[in-house]
Amino acid sequence: MKPRIAIDMDDVLADTTGQFITIYCRDFDPSALPQQFRDESFHELLEEKVYRQLSDYVYEPGFFADIPVMEEAQEVTQQLAEKYDLFVTTAAMEFRNSFVDKFDWLDRYFAHIPWQNRVFCGDKSILRADIMIDDLPRNLQSFQGEGLLFHAPHNRDEQGFKRVRSWREIAQILL
Repeated sequence: MKPRIAIDMDDVLADTTGQFITIYCRDFDPSALPQQFRDESFHELLEEKVYRQLSDYVYEPGFFADIPVMEEAQEVTQQLAEKYDLFVTTAAMEFRNSFVDKFDWLDRYFAHIPWQNRVFCGDKSILRADIMIDDLPRNLQSFQGEGLLFHAPHNRDEQGFKRVRSWREIAQILL
């Protein structure tokens, strides 16, 4: 039996921050510099009203349908699949309209991870795996295995977990 890796979807496999950057530049400020949102989180940079309006996009059908894939995520997960059992573990229950978008997105970009290995949940504390890769520290806090915190602007100050900044770095650690 191969060791198991639980892999989060948003801001780990899918560049959800990039999706928000695209929407912000399109609908709120065409002159904004996208890189600024890679260094600091939206809630730090935007007025509360604008931040809430931008955050509401996740509730719209289609938001999760065309999120860009994180650089090298496809290649590295294909390599990892030879050595590990991979499970995509995404908190889809929070956003009711996300399920079909996320399922279809995984079919399109990560068909090498079968539907049987996709866990759409709310509370990730129920997961049992050897390794979890996630961008939210709260999901790693109750996890019993090794947690890898995938770097994102919203977790940049977190010190409690081993941080990874790219799929290339994950490959160096796990392959």
